[in-house]
Amino acid sequence: MATNLSAAPQPQLTVQQFKESVVKHLHSTLGTYEEKASQQAWNQAIAAAINEFVYDGVSRTRKTHAGKGTRAVHYLSLEFLMGRLMSNNLQNLGLYEIADAAMTDLGQSLSDILEEEPDMALGNGGLGRLAACFIDSMATLSLPAIGYGIHYEHGLFRQEFYKGRQVERPDEWREFGSSWEICRPESQQTVKLYGYVETVYEQGQSRKVWRPSRTLRAIPWDIPIVGYGGQNVNILRLWESRADKFFDWDVFNSGGYLDAYAESVQAETVSKVLYPNDETEAGKELRLIQQYFFSAASIADVMRRYKSAHGNDLSKFAELNAMQLNDTHPAIAIPELMRILVDEEGFTWHDAWTTTRATFAYTNHTLLPEALERWPLKLIEKVLPRHMEIIFEINSRFLQDEVEAKWPGDDAVKRKLSIIEEGSAQMVRMGNLSAVGSHTVNGVAQIHSELVKKDLFPELNALWPTKFTNVTNGITPRRWMKACNPRLSSLIEKHVDADWPRYLEKLSGLKALADDAAFQKDYMAVKQANKEDFVKVIRELTGIEVSADAIFDVQIKRLHEYKRQHLNLLHIMALYRRLLIDPNYDLHPRVFIFGAKAAPGYRLAKEIIFAINKVAEKINNDVRINNKLKVVFLPNYRVSLAEKLIPASDVSEQISLAGKEASGTGNMKLALNGAITIGTMDGANIEIAEEAGTDNVVIFGMEVDDVEALLAKGYQPADYYRSNDELKAVLDWLDGDFFTPGEPGLLSEVKRNLIESDSFMVLADFEAYSEAQKKIDTLYRDKKAWARAAIMNTASLAKFNSDRSIQDYAENIWHIKAVPAKS
Repeated sequence: MATNLSAAPQPQLTVQQFKESVVKHLHSTLGTYEEKASQQAWNQAIAAAINEFVYDGVSRTRKTHAGKGTRAVHYLSLEFLMGRLMSNNLQNLGLYEIADAAMTDLGQSLSDILEEEPDMALGNGGLGRLAACFIDSMATLSLPAIGYGIHYEHGLFRQEFYKGRQVERPDEWREFGSSWEICRPESQQTVKLYGYVETVYEQGQSRKVWRPSRTLRAIPWDIPIVGYGGQNVNILRLWESRADKFFDWDVFNSGGYLDAYAESVQAETVSKVLYPNDETEAGKELRLIQQYFFSAASIADVMRRYKSAHGNDLSKFAELNAMQLNDTHPAIAIPELMRILVDEEGFTWHDAWTTTRATFAYTNHTLLPEALERWPLKLIEKVLPRHMEIIFEINSRFLQDEVEAKWPGDDAVKRKLSIIEEGSAQMVRMGNLSAVGSHTVNGVAQIHSELVKKDLFPELNALWPTKFTNVTNGITPRRWMKACNPRLSSLIEKHVDADWPRYLEKLSGLKALADDAAFQKDYMAVKQANKEDFVKVIRELTGIEVSADAIFDVQIKRLHEYKRQHLNLLHIMALYRRLLIDPNYDLHPRVFIFGAKAAPGYRLAKEIIFAINKVAEKINNDVRINNKLKVVFLPNYRVSLAEKLIPASDVSEQISLAGKEASGTGNMKLALNGAITIGTMDGANIEIAEEAGTDNVVIFGMEVDDVEALLAKGYQPADYYRSNDELKAVLDWLDGDFFTPGEPGLLSEVKRNLIESDSFMVLADFEAYSEAQKKIDTLYRDKKAWARAAIMNTASLAKFNSDRSIQDYAENIWHIKAVPAKS
């Protein structure tokens, strides 16, 4: 075993000192004592002890960065799916083992206390989890960086099932406050809305003045982000919306007791809920206001910080500030910066546009049309009248000065590239705005980035050949192996340097042990122990009994048609049918595990959840199949549940239609922890196969070219239904009452969708998927081959370290350098 520990965090105090600190906070911070303290009180006392180091790190980092004339990055994201922070902070500070021993001495269980912390679920899926990994890596790499988002009162909803259907409940992530946040009222900002634009003439010059009819206060809450080793502690700044005038005393005294609070209630709605349902006009308006609210507050904060260091000379603003748009949600920040520079700072349009373009970069996360936001022009004009004027001007100059120069007289190209989409109702294309207003546009996996250039923005790529690039996504190995899989981490550290969580490439040393019988035995013993732990979790959450000796086949991701959970469902039904036809059908026992939430307004996704649950109910209670097949849909899938499931997973389902998944990060987490990928040639699956070796993954189905060819030919899903007897039989099951006794047709909507439209070609890939699953079954029975493949996945995933991703951004897009905090 090597001994280079340079990046491994070193304990900063003894077990006894940690005990004393926790007890001190129990007494003096929380006003309780050891014999009376609840688990929640112990949790808060530990957090207070940790925060002595964390807050010191925040102070040192801020002071160091304030004294440097260095470029900083500001990461704008509507989502940050942080999960729990205590375990992660303990690991990054090198205090986990010390805290564990200290709590044992105090007669408490650290693992039980950790369960008291609610998930900080301020995100919906991969986008928010990626943002959380990225800000962890920015701190670890000592980059001057701040994340900006919204301080939602309710995170992503808490999911329950009632008679198999998803029910959304409020997520009270900070019902009793959060140990990790610091309110910074001294840095609050004012955000303007509605009103009108006035042209003012002064000294022979005209300028535009926005006269808003409503203002909000943006109150910042800082979440410290501890880098690995604890040297740098950056912040995630989340904005809470409050009324400019909290309470109307005159209205209250005149008897309007509820009306006195009306303005406050309206304002607080802005930061109330992540992704309000936008099926109504009011919902659309609220979502637009949310996006502008956090974008405007963040830019004002950056401007405040810049001016405090450099005065009113904004000539170096772009030189010292990079802003990254994490998808199109913060795209409105582009006209907001233009508004400030032109209307408030007196810039010429040319200079303002030069500064704005040099400041922003845009990460595209999807090729799906519905995910590339388009806002009704009339809505933006109503809520943000000055910004609509600026967008018109940006578009006019872009089409006249740049598009016309490249394609003179070509109105068809202008219509396609225009930020304004013409039609019965004009729409503003936020993807086009983001691309036009940024100096760099990146995709998040090699194939995705190529498709962005080829299919999504081909003309823009022709116009600016150097603007488009790739940065393959990554995950932080600190949370997604070291913290969540301590057994595997301990085994690894017997064979590689202890600083592997910082330098993930060191895991390549495990490749030499992939065929070693003793290491294989130890590695698979870890997996088995993790599975046995998760059997208990399944029992506790669902009441379903499963065996740890079965294959744990896992699909955990947002519920969406393109992710094709219904393809998985059809295969499960086919296996069930085979077992009913032949009870001796040769199938290694398999537990299919789902974790997914559907957007509240996404009807078909919710119908797929219902179908999975009803099929599961039937299969799990059918004694005829002798427990060879079980199906588990975990309620309320979230980060803390993923941290328990991923180390226990055998098979990683990554089965999106080729060309639809931008990257995926769940595939990386599962593979790093030794799950074998069954997947299409889509997103980062391709690069995982390249890194781990095609023998160590199971790839199936159409590739992008095949999908395009089939679409060009004219895809007819009913042809697949009629030509495959097994497929027809399982789809027909959905029309009857086999899975819904006495209520035939309850599952028919899923069948109708697949036969009549099947937008993501589930039926076309069914046969190939079924054959790929047979390969999984065969491989698992060969214990040595399976162990080797699992080890090779763990040993080969260094490319997917979020530290590498952030280094790519830092060097190639943001052009910033590390500034380690001074001790």
